Amino acid sequence: MRVTIPQLQERARAGEKLVMLTCYDASFAKISEAAGVDILLVGDSLGMVIQGHDSTLSVTMLETEYHVRSVAHGSEKALVLADMPFGSFQDSMEHAFRNAARLIRAGAQMVKIEGGAPMVATTTFLVERGIPVCAHIGLTPQSVNTLGGYRVQGKSDDAAARLIADALALERAGAAIVLMEAMPAAVAKRVTEALRVPTIGIGAGIDVSGQVLVNYDMLDIYPGRKARFVKNFLAGQPSVQAAIEAYVKAVKDKTFPGPEHSF
Repeated sequence: MRVTIPQLQERARAGEKLVMLTCYDASFAKISEAAGVDILLVGDSLGMVIQGHDSTLSVTMLETEYHVRSVAHGSEKALVLADMPFGSFQDSMEHAFRNAARLIRAGAQMVKIEGGAPMVATTTFLVERGIPVCAHIGLTPQSVNTLGGYRVQGKSDDAAARLIADALALERAGAAIVLMEAMPAAVAKRVTEALRVPTIGIGAGIDVSGQVLVNYDMLDIYPGRKARFVKNFLAGQPSVQAAIEAYVKAVKDKTFPGPEHSF
């Protein structure tokens, strides 16, 4: 039986760190689950690490559905979280629901949507219709062209205040988890302390409810430039599963991320 969202929330409230890892196929799903990963994220990062594009913007709903089905077939216990691809939810709440429903039917238990205040109404619309939502704030890769690159967010006092306000608004809208990417660790800590729901960080310091990495990054498979928050967990390990187990242990015992992986 798969772990449920309320169970994950209860673990986080009890002080247990949650472990999320991206996953795109059945084999990695089985290995990651066996290694102790709590949440398998079918991320639109597949556009970069699998398809070879320079951003996530090219990923389609059809491609995402395919990978969700693969991950769902390869796992039994971990929660499957699916990214809503660029263009699949921004234009209308009804369109967002139709696309989110496709991903739930494909095997996901939750969808992730990027954006702060503009996504509050969409989050409410989905949650009220039975689709759990993970919010994503901070660096939102689908907005790379607007942001001018993959830049740390929330560095100024005003920007930090907006992130905290966005997180609170998304929680009130019904988001069950808030993922925070590439922001100062002190800001991520303030967000986490302000919320009742768990926070997941990637480049957001240690004072969050859990961590996520792209599996192709933490296994040092992806040949592209590595972000500051990436660590190669395969180094010195005898197998991929051992590497993922090392990642899970490091998150659970709060030794990852270190200061060198934070902003």
